[in-house]
Amino acid sequence: MSLHPLLIGTLGLPEMLIILAIVFLIFGANKLPQLGSGLGEGIKNFKKSIKGAGDDTPEDKDNEESKV
Repeated sequence: MSLHPLLIGTLGLPEMLIILAIVFLIFGANKLPQLGSGLGEGIKNFKKSIKGAGDDTPEDKDNEESKV
C-alpha cells in the first residue's frame, strides 16, 4: 500500500483540538484575540484584492476612457 507523498490526510476534531492547544500554549490567552482579528482582517483584505483584480482588466479601462 503506497501513499502519495503529498497526501497527508484530513484534519479531524482531535487533530484540530491538539493544534489549538499548542497555539494556546505558545501564544497565551492574551494574544489569541489579537491573532484572530489579524487573521480575519488579512483574509478580508485578500478577498477584496481578489475581487478588485478582476475589475482592472484592460477592456474595462478602455470602456471607462471612452465614456469620459
